[in-house]
Amino acid sequence: MLAPGRNCWRIERAHRLAFLVDAAAYFAAVRSAIAQAERTVFILGWDFDSRIRLVPPGADDGYPEELGEFLKEVVRRRRELRMYILSWDFAMLFQLDREWVPLYKLGWKTHPRPRLRFRLDDRHPPSGSHHQKVVVVDDAVAFIGGLDLTHGRWDTPQHRPDEPLRRDAQGRPSRPNHDVQALVDGDAARALGELCRERWRRLGKDTLAPGGVPGDPWPAGVTPEVTDLEVGIARTDPGWTTGQPVEEIRHLYTDAIASARRSLYLENQYFSSSVVGAALEQRLRAPDAPEVVVVSRMTEEGWLEERTMGVLRARLHQRLREADAHGRYRLLYPRIPGLEGANLLNVHSKVLVMDDELCTVGSANFNNRSMGFDTECNIAIEARGEERIRRAIAGLRHRLLAEHLGARPDEVAAETARQGGSLIGTIEALRRPGRTLAPLEPVASDELDRLLPASAIVDPERPNDPEALVMAFVPPDARRPMALRIARFAAELLALAALAAAWRWTPLRDAIPADSVSPWMVPAAYIVAGLLGLPITLLVIATCFIFAPLPASLYALGGALLSAAVTYGAGRVLGRDAVRRLAGSRLNAVTRRLAGKGAWAVAVLRLLPIAGFSTVNAVAGASRIPLRHLLLGTALGLAPWILLTLTFVDRVRAALSEPGPVSYALLAADTALIVVAVRFVWRRFGAV
Repeated sequence: MLAPGRNCWRIERAHRLAFLVDAAAYFAAVRSAIAQAERTVFILGWDFDSRIRLVPPGADDGYPEELGEFLKEVVRRRRELRMYILSWDFAMLFQLDREWVPLYKLGWKTHPRPRLRFRLDDRHPPSGSHHQKVVVVDDAVAFIGGLDLTHGRWDTPQHRPDEPLRRDAQGRPSRPNHDVQALVDGDAARALGELCRERWRRLGKDTLAPGGVPGDPWPAGVTPEVTDLEVGIARTDPGWTTGQPVEEIRHLYTDAIASARRSLYLENQYFSSSVVGAALEQRLRAPDAPEVVVVSRMTEEGWLEERTMGVLRARLHQRLREADAHGRYRLLYPRIPGLEGANLLNVHSKVLVMDDELCTVGSANFNNRSMGFDTECNIAIEARGEERIRRAIAGLRHRLLAEHLGARPDEVAAETARQGGSLIGTIEALRRPGRTLAPLEPVASDELDRLLPASAIVDPERPNDPEALVMAFVPPDARRPMALRIARFAAELLALAALAAAWRWTPLRDAIPADSVSPWMVPAAYIVAGLLGLPITLLVIATCFIFAPLPASLYALGGALLSAAVTYGAGRVLGRDAVRRLAGSRLNAVTRRLAGKGAWAVAVLRLLPIAGFSTVNAVAGASRIPLRHLLLGTALGLAPWILLTLTFVDRVRAALSEPGPVSYALLAADTALIVVAVRFVWRRFGAV
């Protein structure tokens, strides 16, 4: 069934293949492989958290336990080793669930040519994500599946309600999690190394180290399920940077559903894909319909998913029940005594097993996004008449069913044989009190069903036009085009100038004499304003009106730099959690900019209205960005605005002291210059 160019990218040979069920097995194996790395390590992920412990009981391998320190030490000990970590440049929606700027926290960018490189991947459509979960060591072994190296993933197949080692990065108990990762070597691993290099190259012009070395980093203690076989690699890529969309996983799923004869076992985090649903609906209506067993989590994660993906799942489930003329469809969830409410098992795996003939494991969910919107990667193996591969495919399904039913894999295999291959019969026969697979009947309320837009908007299959998304979700009176933003900025500037002019040239001046404003008061004013989070623009304009041009420029720049240094220190003392609350919804935009190139990144932040002056300083302090980068970037970014403000103030003074057409025309020209400058800066740097 596997066909390169249609439902897979390439078919490559692997000497060994193993399935790692749940993160305890995967994390220990990936640590073992990385510890043996000689030349290159690639890590692609939707999320990455340097604070986690891959082996919570203790790895006892001579390396630090914390992931970030472990990776740094492996690189330090091997001078030829280069490590490349690529994580999604996440949306603000996830900011409270993510580690805060790990690249600066760990000091990974302190060296001009670091051997350990961390980057946030923003080469995806608006609201899209980099979702591939791949680790490749020396182009010799590769891990691929549904697991990221982050918090909230570690668990054992027992999924104990009281597991003391299952904790997040802050030490709090985390939700039980079920997932699957595959491990391959040989040419298949080399091909996945090429995929990683291509993803990394999209971000810049880095020279990537070669990966092949004579050693064998296959992790200790991992026994292959099968040896010497062909492995298909399938991808989803929206083509945002290449202009060439890739939908191999879409075709892999639909071809597998169409080819099934006896059974389809689907295990997935989501169940809302229009294309998967249509393919299943067609097969269930056929006289020779296979059994379709879908295992998913009982509840979605959080209120937003419940009101979006949960509603879409309920709609699809209802369609399939109506199409199931022969009683061959089941939607189930793993029920474990003691796991209740928010602590229910999170089925996060992405697995499809077709008969005993084909299985695929990877990052792609059964939702629309994974069919064409996000980047995904799966592997697939096909029996092609080889009994040993059929046993490996069936063995994966037996292991997963055994875990969910509280049985042993050999019990599941024996019962499946007694049931003539029927998965539904096997599940019913092995269902017992306690841990089991229970029916799942998702129902969306009429109110939610009416309110939720079409799946093409909530769970898009392809990149949407940003303007179309705005039109769909944002009321007309809430939309703010660029022209309005610029007009508002100019109006605010004129209002501040008018207020300063009134103080300068009206009786208000007598109430607060100019002589009472000493140059020594300026530093204190800037420091207080910075600590209170007041806009720096207010003080710059006031300084330019109160003092002569040359002193004003020096006072404004000096005061701003002093304020930046003080609030930088405050951010460093407060730490990331406190600054996270300060930054609020602007955190993601600031951290994304600060992941750039030192002082230049800070300068761009000063030029753009992305976040407040004090917010940028505090974020930089908590992120351990060098103070010299902050001060140099602040000077570079503020100097043009101070110069423009001085020019504007000079024109206002001239218009007030010598009113006339010439003075007014020059003032209007200067105002237009400011508007043009704002528009140019935003267009040039606003989307970078």
